[in-house]
Amino acid sequence: MFQQCDQLKKQLDALRPLSQHTAKSLHEQLVLEWTYNSNAIEGNTLTLKETKVVLEGITIGGKPMREHFEAINHKEAIDYVEDIVHKQEALSERVIRSIHQLVLKNIDDAHAGRYRLENVVIAGAEHTPPDYIHISQHMSDLLTWYHNCTAHPIERAARLHTDFVKIHPFVDGNGRTARLLMNLDLMSCGYLPVVIKASERLRYYEALDQAHTTQDYDDFLTLVSGVEAHVLHHYLKLLS
Repeated sequence: MFQQCDQLKKQLDALRPLSQHTAKSLHEQLVLEWTYNSNAIEGNTLTLKETKVVLEGITIGGKPMREHFEAINHKEAIDYVEDIVHKQEALSERVIRSIHQLVLKNIDDAHAGRYRLENVVIAGAEHTPPDYIHISQHMSDLLTWYHNCTAHPIERAARLHTDFVKIHPFVDGNGRTARLLMNLDLMSCGYLPVVIKASERLRYYEALDQAHTTQDYDDFLTLVSGVEAHVLHHYLKLLS
């Protein structure tokens, strides 16, 4: 799985640096699709075109303000993640809290960037997140694992996502934050961000639940590496 991605990445690296216009247009499309799909997975009803209009500063009639903020916030969170990557700043709990604070800004400011102080269940999932009193320890353990992990970068990023969601440290916004963290790690290693399509929602949730309940990450790794290979192919096709 990973060898194919590495080979495609080498081909793309050989074409860098991209022209300013090409890089700008690819980036705009990435931000739009990432924002639309990540929010749609969580139930946001804005269409791709509506998301584009909202990011341009226009309000969509008949749509809740929460959905507008979810789009705007996600774009700001991507900007923050890209800044972290550019500065080569190490992943930390402060970074994670800051990402989450942006995700929930103007939506739930009381819980934005703050670990939950209550127990929760995930609707439709077999896994039950840990008791809230253990969250700080779990997050510390997750980051210790992350900074000592010697696995392939794609595997590390995917497992960071699954294990973060398993902890479910926040009341809301865990899924969006997890996908931002996964892509932060991928971009830090020179890979392209992985955009899980809303149409793949069921497969995505089932792979997560399998990892959480059986410690079998294969389906989730296959999903993530498959999307990475697809987007690398797509970029290479456009650039050729």
